[in-house]
Amino acid sequence: MRRFFLLIIPVWFVACAAQPQPEEETEAVRGVWLTNVASDVLRSNANIEGAVELLDSMGFNSIFVVTWNRGFTLYPSAVMDTLTGQKIDPLYLDRDPLQEVIEAAHARNIKVFAWFEFGFASSYRENGGVLLNKHPEWAARDKHGAIAEKNGFEWMNGLHPEVQNFLLSLVLEVVENYEVDGIQGDDRLPAMPSNGGYSEFNRSLYANEHAGAQPPDYEKDYAWVQWRAQKLSEFAKLLFQKVKAADPDCIVSMAPSIFPWSEENYLQDWPTWVRQGYVDLVIPQLYRYDIDAYKKLLLEITSWQLAEEDLNKFYPGVLLQVDDYNPDQEFLEEMIRWNREFGIEGEVFFFYEGIKKFRDFWPEIYPERAAIPKFIDVNH
Repeated sequence: MRRFFLLIIPVWFVACAAQPQPEEETEAVRGVWLTNVASDVLRSNANIEGAVELLDSMGFNSIFVVTWNRGFTLYPSAVMDTLTGQKIDPLYLDRDPLQEVIEAAHARNIKVFAWFEFGFASSYRENGGVLLNKHPEWAARDKHGAIAEKNGFEWMNGLHPEVQNFLLSLVLEVVENYEVDGIQGDDRLPAMPSNGGYSEFNRSLYANEHAGAQPPDYEKDYAWVQWRAQKLSEFAKLLFQKVKAADPDCIVSMAPSIFPWSEENYLQDWPTWVRQGYVDLVIPQLYRYDIDAYKKLLLEITSWQLAEEDLNKFYPGVLLQVDDYNPDQEFLEEMIRWNREFGIEGEVFFFYEGIKKFRDFWPEIYPERAAIPKFIDVNH
């Protein structure tokens, strides 16, 4: 795997009149999410080649390609074949879109991150889908005993060791078998909606740690949220350790919701992940529709959510398209300008199709894939 984005602080040795070594230069993250929803890019190798060529011409250096969603992988998976008999999303039979993206991107020196989009979500409006039909004991449950659901997504229990091992097996399958530069979770990995957590497994675990007491009925009780968030933080640590054991150079990236909303609603205490060294990159979804709201998030993250020594790990996730929405160019320019004002030399855009709406804009902000000095190499 190729090292990316973050630098080692120069260490000055005083020995035999040795001269100090110059800083290594690396590129800031200038990335885009590549999806299989509302986009045809992954439908053919020719489409992939065309998209990668376009991104390269516009100065992008990172692709976060969907690898896991709706209960399917976008690569031939032995794990899924054993578990469900479906080794890949049926749309891509006899192909390997992940490998095709890697080959096209690496030919142009663009990094590829395997994005495990659905994380601990089992399905979308499918009552749990194939995974929870096969393993009902894996379901996250609300206080009424139903499968935990939020915004149409149905969830697995992110605290259950079998569920955790399942996700770990998918991630490690990719790290060990593909030349990915990194892996990424988002607001569903590691995560679980706060209305989840009431399965029998979790109730028993909670009782064992609370002198037999049952979890509060109020799903957003602060201590109850914190207890579950801590369990997911422990999984974030385990995921990081397992990935680094498989490949020390593989970058562990997360793209959570904004904090503290992320903790209250999805049990994601990501500032702790950064502080404890469980991630190499954090790309919070700063999806806002006016510049004052966007600036407010930048200020909160840089002033108190992340320590100064960890700011080099932070790049904003910027909303470029969703449904019929695109920012106007003035707003887009303002967001990028304020990133630079805060000393942030890159960003990641959701998602690829929106890139094409601003074809003449990208050469202005990314005139070249310039080397941007950073401060610390988190792999050391």
